[in-house]
Order: sequence, then C-alpha cells, then structure tokens
Amino acid sequence: MTPSTAAFYRCFYALPPLLAIALIERRRYGSRERNARWLAWLAGCFFAADLIFWHHSIAAVGAGLATVLGNVQVVLVPLAAWLLLAERPTGRVAAAVPVVLIGVVLISGVIGAGAYGSNPALGVFFGLLTAVAYAGFLLALRAGSADVRRSGGALFHATLACTLAVLVAGWLLDDLELRTGWESFAWLVTLALTSQVLGWLLIAAALPRAPAAVGSVVLTLQPVAAVLLAIVLVDEDPSSVQLAGVAVVVCGIVLATGRGRSVPT
Repeated sequence: MTPSTAAFYRCFYALPPLLAIALIERRRYGSRERNARWLAWLAGCFFAADLIFWHHSIAAVGAGLATVLGNVQVVLVPLAAWLLLAERPTGRVAAAVPVVLIGVVLISGVIGAGAYGSNPALGVFFGLLTAVAYAGFLLALRAGSADVRRSGGALFHATLACTLAVLVAGWLLDDLELRTGWESFAWLVTLALTSQVLGWLLIAAALPRAPAAVGSVVLTLQPVAAVLLAIVLVDEDPSSVQLAGVAVVVCGIVLATGRGRSVPT
C-alpha cells in the first residue's frame, strides 16, 4: 500500500466501531462540549500528518527504526507544552534532548557502513516529522479528552478528521489508491481494529490510571518490540551502529519520562 492508502483505510475501517462506542458514551453521559470536539478534530489533522510521514519513513528506513524515530515525541511533547502552554519542562527532559539527538544521528546511517534502509537519512527526516506531528496529536487529544468517560467519542472525532484529512492529502500527493484486493482489505481491517480501535482505546483508558513509573517503562516497550519484531517477521537487518542508536534513543526516552527520587526535607 502507498502511505496515504494505508493511513486512509486504517482510519476509515475504524469509524463504525468507534461511532458505536461514541453513541453509547453519549447516551450515558450526554453530548461532548463543542471545544472538546474541535480539539479532537485538530488532533485528527495532526494524526493524518503523523501517519503519512510515518509510512514514508517506514518505506525509507524500515518499520522498526521508523517506530523508534516516531517515539522521539516523548521528548518533544514537554518542549511543545513549554512553548505553547507555559509548562516548564523538567531537567530530565532537557538532559534527554542531546541524548536522543545522538541516537537519531546513529540511526540515520551517517556514521558507519551497512546502514539498513533504501534511504536512511530520508527515513530519519520523515521519522522526525512523524514525531513532531505525533506530539501535536497527543497534546490536542489530551486537551480534548479530559473526561476519561468519553475517550471513545474523542477518538471517533479525531479518527473521522484524520480520514478526511488523509483523503485530501492523498489526492494532492497523488498516492491514494481507493481500490484494494481482498488480501489487502483483510490486512487493512486488521490494522484498523487492532491499532486504531483497540490499541488507542486501551491507551486512553490506561494513561490516567497508570503510575508514572509504570508508564515510563511501558513507553520503551513499543520501539524496542518494533525493532525486534521487524527483524524476526519482515527480515529487517539494522546495522550495529543503528542498533546502538536505538539503544541511545531508548535511554533518552527513559531519562525524559523517568521520575526522580524525592528529596526529604
């Protein structure tokens, strides 16, 4: 699938179950505030950019490394909150920025030989754009889904906005294919139901309830698991330098999301 095609159908096939959940929430808890709905639509536009950039990054540097690069958002979100919401980042976040940047350089293939990917440097570029768009998505979605009882409704509106935004972007980029074979259809439905529906509903339910220490550990599982699964399932073969870059980025994520010990007074 082209990047826009995969992004479009991931969201399009997720709309019916998310709509059903949103209607159940509305019947139980009433309609959402207009501001929350608009924030969810803004989040959806960011998510459209996130998916398109991410799929381009996958094509250039592989699924595992592209997922690691997208998770640089862990560092970008606090920085964006500082600039936009006047929320001063912790010293850990400031210290994590150079660590993550070193890891990104190692993944890009600039250092060493035998880097995996058709164009690792371009893949890193799209991966960083993915992280920026992902950070915008998370900030907007969190602002629009403060009521955890209505997380399904927020996700439905964000997914609907993403579907329409990808449709327009795919038409402008001329890489949207609306016709798919049955095998592609099956994979796209699986992607929609697992990642866009089940995955994001679980994330929305877990984040407000998980302790910070647990959340920081869980955040490192996705990029590490993505690299390992990509090696096992789709024969990706990152170089030793790129794998070192993965380890450095993960260390930066742990540093940015960890919680320091309280100092007794």
